[in-house]
Amino acid sequence: MRRGSVERKTKETEIRVELVVDGSGKCEAVTGIGFLDHMLGHVAVHGLFDLTVRAQGDTHVDLHHTVEDTALAIGEALDRALGDRRGLARIGHAVVPMDEALAMAVVDFSGRPNCLVRAEWSLVTIGELPATLVEHFFRSFSSAAKATVHVRLLERGDDHHQAEAMFKAFGRALDRATQIDPRRAGGIPSTKGII
Repeated sequence: MRRGSVERKTKETEIRVELVVDGSGKCEAVTGIGFLDHMLGHVAVHGLFDLTVRAQGDTHVDLHHTVEDTALAIGEALDRALGDRRGLARIGHAVVPMDEALAMAVVDFSGRPNCLVRAEWSLVTIGELPATLVEHFFRSFSSAAKATVHVRLLERGDDHHQAEAMFKAFGRALDRATQIDPRRAGGIPSTKGII
């Protein structure tokens, strides 16, 4: 079973993540940020990951540290679960609607962290989550997972719907990228022979 766990403790946050790649979509996320918990549920359900997240952070200061460190811990847990990435499909993409909003996500477990997010927001916050932290979540995940991540909003709408479409698409793209391709016969999915 491909599984990764991370405990991350700083002066600002204390986070524990358990992630099973080949799961059934179960999610138990308690970060102290309701909207983030809701989005993590979409990643798990649509990525078919089993994800447990327990986070405590200095939310009295700002939500930034908790969002950033949660994304770093999830990315690191997934990186550990994938190991040397033998047999991995490696690249996955998805286009997902949420009512009037439409989002695309593309993930490449290339070993090269890079992230590009394109979205516009009407509101400063979605629930209690600052809209700017949506992009920061994906950037932090990309860094720790050693993955290239592109997330783009193709059609605008209600901010909640936009974020939901983005996280659902991200979950689906992760699912496709983390699948084992039997045609690879356990080989490394790179012309370099290493990721």
